[in-house]
Amino acid sequence: MDDEYDGDGWGGGDSPGDDSEAGEAENPEEVLSECLKKFSTPDYIMEPGIFAQLKRYFQAGGNPEQVIDMLSGNYKAFAQTANLLAEWLILAGVKNFDVQSMVENHLKDMVLKMFDPKRADIIFTQEGETPGWLTEIIEHPTWRSLVYRLAEEYPDCLLLNFTIKLISDAGYQGEITSISTAAQQIEVFSRVLKTAITSYLSNSEKRQASIAECAKMVCHGQHTYVYSQALLHVLSQEPKGGFSIKRLSQEITKCARENGYDITPILMSLNGSSSHPPACEALSSMFSRSSLNPADISFLYRHYSSNDPPPIELIRTPHLMELLVDALFRPSVKLNPEHKPKYIYLLAYAVSVTEAGRGRSKPASKDELIPTKQAIEKVHNICSSNPSSTEIIAELSTLYSCIRYPVVAVGVVRWVECVVTEPSYFKLCTEHTPIHLALLDEVVTCHQLLHRTVLNLLIQLFESKQDELEILVQLEMRKMLLDRMVSLLCVGCVVPVVQYVIQCWQRGDTDISLIRYFVTEVLEAIAPPYTGEFVQLFLPMVEHEEVTGTTRGDGDNDPVSEFIVYCKANYVNL
Repeated sequence: MDDEYDGDGWGGGDSPGDDSEAGEAENPEEVLSECLKKFSTPDYIMEPGIFAQLKRYFQAGGNPEQVIDMLSGNYKAFAQTANLLAEWLILAGVKNFDVQSMVENHLKDMVLKMFDPKRADIIFTQEGETPGWLTEIIEHPTWRSLVYRLAEEYPDCLLLNFTIKLISDAGYQGEITSISTAAQQIEVFSRVLKTAITSYLSNSEKRQASIAECAKMVCHGQHTYVYSQALLHVLSQEPKGGFSIKRLSQEITKCARENGYDITPILMSLNGSSSHPPACEALSSMFSRSSLNPADISFLYRHYSSNDPPPIELIRTPHLMELLVDALFRPSVKLNPEHKPKYIYLLAYAVSVTEAGRGRSKPASKDELIPTKQAIEKVHNICSSNPSSTEIIAELSTLYSCIRYPVVAVGVVRWVECVVTEPSYFKLCTEHTPIHLALLDEVVTCHQLLHRTVLNLLIQLFESKQDELEILVQLEMRKMLLDRMVSLLCVGCVVPVVQYVIQCWQRGDTDISLIRYFVTEVLEAIAPPYTGEFVQLFLPMVEHEEVTGTTRGDGDNDPVSEFIVYCKANYVNL
């Protein structure tokens, strides 16, 4: 189709204002030859530049009869035929919206196939101003989505970059999900970032998804990361909402680290460590290698146990605390007894000491430091001794009392994860409910913020291959894990648990008896009233004959029938 169009692109290249001057300077024979070549292409009479070309042709002495014959002879009526087919489809009963979608989608496919960024830029530079058709395009969602796809594929196209800015100026920056497109212009990126931060702050129910989306956008490149983190650092100093912004900044830092980016210099420059060069050097060394160093730990311990410690913010970073938790609670890590108290002290200091005010270095309260340090030490001693189930039961009182401390709960989850993910764990386990997993029930009861972490661990175990176990033993193991999920549901983690089981059911890769078992256990544990979201998720699974057909009685007295009847009576919109 390239040969069917003139070199000026999408019909916007022939500028009537330039034709008279161009015609006087051009060779008439060349003009006639060029015009006749264009007139011989199919449907050229429908091109927007037809009148400019006719003017050039006649000024050069062209024959009117010849041009009429050529234009009429090459008229194929492609556009009119498409319109006629669309009208026939509507008369045949197809909805107007469906016909419009068919036409638009076909046009989108053709544009994606034939788009030439060089020709597009020629149009852009020749117009000298914003083309009228461009402002009309951005008013329609279909064509905006086309622009996004083209901009992703041709990031250097001037016309597309300008169109993206127009779209952002028009208030549609929430649609620009392609960071490659947004990151080309700081104005566009700023608006998209603002929209992402606003979504994170205003939508608490889907905060994790908002964090992931924002982190992906910020981590697109070094320039977007530095700009965004500097902005978030300023916002985190605000009294209202500052801590939420700081959490977002930390999650973005974690995402960048997981993607293999070396963000240590940027992190150090933003957290104020530049004013404390020795501490900065020790932290940078560990962050760059992503591992703890006894010498650096000893240095930090000496300074933070002094009468004039550095700001707590320097060590209150997720990366350092994750490294400390790993060192103290992973069974495979063996610490030097001489350095162990220093690790424990720094972790306890980071999570328990409060400062007098933001930006002030002297701690205002160390009241929780000693009991937190003692709790970490007690549980660390239990976990590092590789205890048997009987020994753990003997220490349950100590574990339960110490789990009340959030940092200890995090350490227990890390320890349990390391133990139960060993390939031979369930093969050697003799209890119906392993004591390690029973500890997770206490963790989720005490700490809502660890619900998703525990759920992810349960999902990992539920989906793990246990080929060494007999089929019936595998089913019993998964029923036990479903029991843990039901316990998690009962303490408030409702929607994520139900959504996961629904995914298992819809994928069809989970034994239907396990789905039936989960539904039965949930129905025994819950009671009305229910939220609309829960009913919308759970009711289709309860109603499905394959899932609950064998558990229903003849009347309406069984739990399945009672739940269905109650929902139908009280949730009429479902």
